[in-house]
Amino acid sequence: MIAAFRLPEMRKFSVVWIGQLVSMLGTGMTRFAMTIWIWDRTGKATSLVLIGVCTGISALLTSLVAGTLVDRWDRKRVMMVSDTAAGLCSLAILVLYTSNHLEVWYLYVVAAVVGCAGTFQSLAFSAGLTMLIPKSQYTRASGMMSLAGYASSIGAPLLGGFLVSFVGIPSVLLFDILTFLFAVGTLFFVVIPQPPPVEHEVRKPFWRDSASGFQYLFQRPSLLGLLVVGFIFIFTESLAYPLIQPMILARTGDEVILGTILAVQGIGGVLGAVLLSIWGGPKRRIHGILLGVILTGLLGDALMGLGTTLVIWIPAAIFLEVFIPMLLGAYQSIWQSKVAPGIQGRVFAARDLLSTFGEPLALGLGGVLTDNVFEPAMRPGGSLSAVFGPLLGTGLGSGMGLLMVIGGILAACAGVVGYWSYNVRNIETILPAHDGAALAIATNDS
Repeated sequence: MIAAFRLPEMRKFSVVWIGQLVSMLGTGMTRFAMTIWIWDRTGKATSLVLIGVCTGISALLTSLVAGTLVDRWDRKRVMMVSDTAAGLCSLAILVLYTSNHLEVWYLYVVAAVVGCAGTFQSLAFSAGLTMLIPKSQYTRASGMMSLAGYASSIGAPLLGGFLVSFVGIPSVLLFDILTFLFAVGTLFFVVIPQPPPVEHEVRKPFWRDSASGFQYLFQRPSLLGLLVVGFIFIFTESLAYPLIQPMILARTGDEVILGTILAVQGIGGVLGAVLLSIWGGPKRRIHGILLGVILTGLLGDALMGLGTTLVIWIPAAIFLEVFIPMLLGAYQSIWQSKVAPGIQGRVFAARDLLSTFGEPLALGLGGVLTDNVFEPAMRPGGSLSAVFGPLLGTGLGSGMGLLMVIGGILAACAGVVGYWSYNVRNIETILPAHDGAALAIATNDS
């Protein structure tokens, strides 16, 4: 690891990474503070859920055009403008809050703007990273970004809660604004090279250019197969993962136990990210993806659903997160090394849209199945209690536990499907790595 950071490119990346880490911390603190404010104002969970809905829908719609614009524009400037836009949103909230004009619906608008800015920032960062560091460091860099995400998820509630309690919400918003300025400032000190032009590519009308990312994927069965693995995993995780908190509360009614599990999950993610940052990931990255998917599903989701006490839940919480940095790092590294830099914005946008569009459906499906099928069926005397009761118990939370087990097994199946597929299993040998010169997206424009 020390040798890796002697590379000038990795030192430059570290500067950007520090800026993003601080920015994530500020964003998480604001999210925490606004969650408290909305709950105190409305007392409705729906009001909180709508924040995520507005962010998600905005990000989904923005991805249709953001990829093309990221490929056409200077990626460093896109990152700076996106961070600035998010910072201005925090400034707007601060002004409205201190003047007693803040309304809940204003936060829905802000969430939509932040979702839009976040999409541009994420695509520009992923594509810019390809040109900033060597291919051999892609997985390590992704591990460092996972570390930043997990560190902020642990630190933001702690720092945010402290500031809200002792200083007030405006202090959190002001800190968030300063973190955005810091993130933008770090970018001034780093040169992010622009990718070379795409060979033989003729500039198309905007919407045809936006669709070319999808065309690129469907022309490459290995990348499409890897995307299918990602879709199955995201869909099944969206089905099972959100049930952890209500399941534990239903089984125990103890917030302290729930807090312990959530803390252990964060620690597991940090451990996995630190390990990946030091190790750099497996030599064959496809194993990091497929084994990570299988182990997360079986040892994480399924084991968590089977548990009824901390003895099972604590190791399950660690396994649920510890493999994720390796999985995501290897996944992103393959895409960065196989897709030429000049077209990554469009291809990554298409990839993200296709792999995550089922997430809202899975979230809704999980709630419907829990309330109307699995919880009633796992009550004493229910239709499934005789079969699964000896393993999972009966009563409150048992139905959610069963659905988590099913979701975990299905998630693991995504990894098995990947190993079964020749194109996915051998993606690293089938597809050549880009050499810095972008290839044409398509052989024809018809």
